[in-house]
Amino acid sequence: MQTLKKYSFTSIFSIFLLLSVAGSAFAAAQTTCPVMGGTIVNKELYADYKGERVYFCCAACPSQFAKDPQKYINKMKEMGQEPEKIDTNK
Repeated sequence: MQTLKKYSFTSIFSIFLLLSVAGSAFAAAQTTCPVMGGTIVNKELYADYKGERVYFCCAACPSQFAKDPQKYINKMKEMGQEPEKIDTNK
């Protein structure tokens, strides 16, 4: 009986670990604006937030993003896209 419990815990932990890693491994680079949903065509339209760079489809989006950045970061992650990591030590 103890072996079964140990095996069950190990299995559950392994599955949890795999799912956690898989979720982050499959996130794609950003191609869609998190504010209006347009395609990113101009990499000069962006905002930096907590070590991440978020790109936008038009000049109106950065000010909207600034009102609630975490909302839009979460939206990107729900779309399966990740903000670009930036070096904040420059």
